[in-house]
Amino acid sequence: MDTSKTNYTKPFITIIFLFFMWGFITVMNDVLIPHLKSVFELSYFQAALIQFAFFGAFFVISLLYFIISVSQGDPISKIGYKKGIILGLVLCGIGCCLFYPAATYQRYIIFLGALFVLASGVTILQITANPYAAILGKPETASSRLNLAQGFNSFGTTLAPIIGAILLYKVFSDGEVTVDALKIPYLIYGALFFILAIIIQFIHLPSFVNTDPIEKGIRVLKFRHVVLGMFAIFFYVGGEVSIGSFLINFFGLDEIMGMDEAEGGVFLSYYWGGAMIGRFLGSVSMGSMADKTKKHILMAGLSALFFLILYFITAIKIEAEEFSIQFLPFSNIWLFIVFLVVNYLAFVVAGKQASKVLTIFAGIVIILLMIMLLFDGKVAFWSAIAIGAFNSILWSNIFTLAIKDLGKYTSQASSLLVMMIVGGALIPLLQGAMADYLGIKLSFIIPMVCYLYLVFYGVSGYKIKK
Repeated sequence: MDTSKTNYTKPFITIIFLFFMWGFITVMNDVLIPHLKSVFELSYFQAALIQFAFFGAFFVISLLYFIISVSQGDPISKIGYKKGIILGLVLCGIGCCLFYPAATYQRYIIFLGALFVLASGVTILQITANPYAAILGKPETASSRLNLAQGFNSFGTTLAPIIGAILLYKVFSDGEVTVDALKIPYLIYGALFFILAIIIQFIHLPSFVNTDPIEKGIRVLKFRHVVLGMFAIFFYVGGEVSIGSFLINFFGLDEIMGMDEAEGGVFLSYYWGGAMIGRFLGSVSMGSMADKTKKHILMAGLSALFFLILYFITAIKIEAEEFSIQFLPFSNIWLFIVFLVVNYLAFVVAGKQASKVLTIFAGIVIILLMIMLLFDGKVAFWSAIAIGAFNSILWSNIFTLAIKDLGKYTSQASSLLVMMIVGGALIPLLQGAMADYLGIKLSFIIPMVCYLYLVFYGVSGYKIKK
């Protein structure tokens, strides 16, 4: 297929919005957890079932996909990536619409079922949309397009806590925490997914067939770096999701900031905004730009630009149906700026070597978690938020190291790695159970163990041995 003479700008813009939407809807869970916890008077463990239902779907759908692939061939290659994307969008729309009956009947189990359907759609989008973003243009710029799309995915995760908090606590409620406040927002989200599915149907997208052979059996497991990489994905996703799930509760502790859920949702955007900034920086830092001086200047400029965007977005307020802009004093956020500088310097020191980047960034997250455990107030608060910036590029580095030099086993290994996203379902449950017994603060020991494993993988586990 000749992509050099075809203009795929419009389709790529559509795909970017797709990445944005699934990032947005995924992080809405972090707003849902404290909301439903209050409404249904749940324990931390019960509230963590939200992430269990959501990320459990990743495991189930990926497992089914893997089984079908090794026995009958790649399903997406048979139905086409365009139809796969539409299927994923329709499932997402249905999952969002199921929130209406869940809220009407006020049954927590129906909410969990709706989240499972929604996540099944997101899983299919993960499998289909990434290759589309890569093929919409010249092969030599595929990596750049994919990083750009993933950057907008992080932009969605940045906006979700703010918009979610405004819709749930301001627009569709009078400040009182009720389950009815979920009805209209999720109908709106569902409508957006259905509209996007219709747009995809009528937009020309290139056909793509995966011609790589898929090995039958499980011989890919003979590769040590693949097996250890599977556990790295498990602990990374589990650790990241678990931290995000309990941050609002952490912010609400009297010894930290004593914030209510609505205010905590706004600051959660700084956590995901840091991830957005780190991802855009990582796309440049690990890119092909030869001139280091220009690269470092560009990275500094991007960091400053996206911080200002984040600073403006979080200033948007809706109080008593009145729109206003209320900027945080810089005296309140100077620690976040310090952590962004540290993030920039970490990229400069780590360079382009994936294992080195993984080791340094996972190590910094461990330090930040230790600060959360040992200190109170603003230091612990902003240390928690800064974790997002250092989580930003861990997934891509783990994935790259885990599938290196696999040849014909690459497709099978990729399916297994995606399956290990199930860590996002299990680790939050473990932290939730620990929070019920030891308190929310000490429960962050759980993700600390996860990142210790990532340091091991960056130092030794990635090395290729059979």
